[in-house]
Amino acid sequence: TSIISLLARFYEPQRGRVLIDGHDMAAVTLQSLHRQIGIVTQDNFMFSGTVMENLRFGRPQATDEEVIDAAKTLGTHDVILRFKDGYQTRVSERGGNFSAGERQLLCFTRALVAEPSILILDEATSAVDPHTERVIQHALEKLFERRTCFVIAHRLTTVRHASQILVLAHGSIVERGTHEELIAAGGAY
Repeated sequence: TSIISLLARFYEPQRGRVLIDGHDMAAVTLQSLHRQIGIVTQDNFMFSGTVMENLRFGRPQATDEEVIDAAKTLGTHDVILRFKDGYQTRVSERGGNFSAGERQLLCFTRALVAEPSILILDEATSAVDPHTERVIQHALEKLFERRTCFVIAHRLTTVRHASQILVLAHGSIVERGTHEELIAAGGAY
């Protein structure tokens, strides 16, 4: 989470630099950087308004069709249609009228609608039940296409298909590799 916070410039490094594609993040405006980043955390947040307005939050100019296509791509369209008013369902304070799994699926859909170049998932599957996790795993495959993704997770199912896994312990990277390489190594992973 600390590394991701540096990447997103929630705070600045005390030493060294953070580079993305060779560009020093200190030289990039926060607005420009944040337009390129989508973040889904375990503490998902829904805003007052409708489901449609929540899904458009990261890209307000998205059309209804684009939002619905994103929901269909992730498999959340059918979930949304189960709500009394579908995409026009009102969201109560902090999304209290939705289950944790429904809120998480909506946050994944919001991330896809935003079309970020960089996607950050911070323990995004840790608070969901096994059935919702299976739906989310399908969603993740779609979300990961054509973008750089940083996934912070304790669940192996969330990271097992990553091209590079970094294992951290006590603030340091202690292992790196693919799932298969790390399993074969028999280390901390």
